[in-house]
Amino acid sequence: MAQEWLFTSESVAAGHPDKLCDAISDAIVDACLALDPQAKVAVETLVKGREDSSHIVLAGEVKLAAGVSPPDYIGIARKTAAAIGYTSHGIGMDATSEELCKVTELITSQSAHINRGVVQSIDDQGAGDQGLMFGYACDETEPYPEHQGRWMPLAIALSQALTRRVSKLGLDGTLPWARPDAKSQVTLMHGSDGQPLYADNVVIAVQHKDMIDEHGSEEAEQAWIRQQIIEHVIQPVVPSSLMQDDKTTIFVNSTGRFADPGGPYADAGLTGRKIIVDTYGGRGRHGGGAFSGKDPTKVDRSAAYAARWAAKHVVASGLSKECEIQLAYAIGVADPVSIRVDTFGTGQLSDETIAELVDAHFSFKPGHIIRDLGLAAPIYSITAAGGHFGRQPNGQTFPWEKLNPSVVEAFRAAL
Repeated sequence: MAQEWLFTSESVAAGHPDKLCDAISDAIVDACLALDPQAKVAVETLVKGREDSSHIVLAGEVKLAAGVSPPDYIGIARKTAAAIGYTSHGIGMDATSEELCKVTELITSQSAHINRGVVQSIDDQGAGDQGLMFGYACDETEPYPEHQGRWMPLAIALSQALTRRVSKLGLDGTLPWARPDAKSQVTLMHGSDGQPLYADNVVIAVQHKDMIDEHGSEEAEQAWIRQQIIEHVIQPVVPSSLMQDDKTTIFVNSTGRFADPGGPYADAGLTGRKIIVDTYGGRGRHGGGAFSGKDPTKVDRSAAYAARWAAKHVVASGLSKECEIQLAYAIGVADPVSIRVDTFGTGQLSDETIAELVDAHFSFKPGHIIRDLGLAAPIYSITAAGGHFGRQPNGQTFPWEKLNPSVVEAFRAAL
């Protein structure tokens, strides 16, 4: 019998410098798709704060239909950063100020060689690049009512929920001292059956206002921040059954303080550096390609969404407790060069049989993925922080998270 084992996943808030870059890049994707649903976009963002000013650098390639003028890239970058909370140089960036925040735009047209391979009919549209993508689902979240329907590894589901809540409470005034930059981490002890038993530790780091004068000492300031984070962030998110006084350790700002300035001032940010945070927290494998800043012809993004969509149907239908689907593509070729299903020994049917069911009910051609999931629409900004899978932002469901009842029924009928 397998021994008990620990697994840890982390997440970062919308104001983390890397996530700030993802948000700006995805806002540009949405703006381009709003102008031209066939837009081709590959945009990277870099941010860095200095004592005198902060900087945002936009670089990449965009192709829009003839006669369509590009959006205001610089204005989009400023608006996105400001909406996340970067409106003060004392915090780490004032995106609203042209004097204190410089934006450099280095965006050119897409390579004609790449465009040639993807501008085809819906059935023949080739992949925008070579590569491999993974989709994953499991049933760890389902015993907990507040997390049911996610079909995700519990550690990453909790970590992402913690950072989303920190961001929300910082913006809505519940935690007015909290700044946009924050991180979380959850370690769960799993039993011999693979199911989570309890939270071994929960870690939160959040940039904050300097409040020593208000509280009298650094120790008192940190004790108050710890109490606020436990009450307003951890307790509403982590199921009480997982928090055991004799086994669960809570770390809040474990370096001692995380006071202003932070964000891009403390740490440079780049698009695409949080690919494990974006997906399954390390439980499912990752092909290495980032999502943010890319239009859906880039299979790094769209095929990863499609693989998750199919894997979720496998687990939600009861075919397995865990499922990973790998896809691989050649640039300019429509059909995947390989498809693999792995249920890690939890399948009610063989992996080969499940793969046949998946192949019969899902098409992984890029043009079909874009059509079936409605990906040629400006839906990406909300994905930039908080995870691309296993959640319903603002009460909406990502297309790749929606279960098709007829497919679920067909899978169940195969049992």
